[in-house]
Amino acid sequence: MPDSPRILRDLPRVAIPSKQDAMPYEPVCALFRRYLHGQKLKFTPERAMILDAVLRKESLFDAEGLVDDVKQLGHRVSRATAYRTLSHLQDAGILKQVFLDNKQSYYEVIAGRQAYDYLICVSTGQVLEINSEKVRRLCEEICKEHGFDPLSHQLQIYAVSPEGQAKPAGGKL
Repeated sequence: MPDSPRILRDLPRVAIPSKQDAMPYEPVCALFRRYLHGQKLKFTPERAMILDAVLRKESLFDAEGLVDDVKQLGHRVSRATAYRTLSHLQDAGILKQVFLDNKQSYYEVIAGRQAYDYLICVSTGQVLEINSEKVRRLCEEICKEHGFDPLSHQLQIYAVSPEGQAKPAGGKL
């Protein structure tokens, strides 16, 4: 049969248009829609705007800053809607709430992203995100010692930064 014609030999080559890359947050949007559907809630334009603004965040953010970001994009959203949507995003597993002190809570996108730990200056309030393989290995080792399967962790180190050390006692920089 080596002399038999190949079926696709004469098929003309056609340039296939390049597939438009999927936005990285499309699966997160689907996850949020599924969560809302399960709660018998609607995926409203306001929730969509908030989700979009949240997914644009590269690091920690607070609710007030998020509302300001949405307004800067030319959209209107109430603070109440923003806070409720942040709560839904948390329940859907898209965000986690991070408490760095007893005054302010922050949020971090966790769906599809690398989780970070934090180095927090108690003097200036500066927050640095850290990503350490050593910390991950230590967490896995501790879990293994106790028979646990690690899922995630959060480490917050409270310290004084060089700027905080230079700050006069009782004064501001």
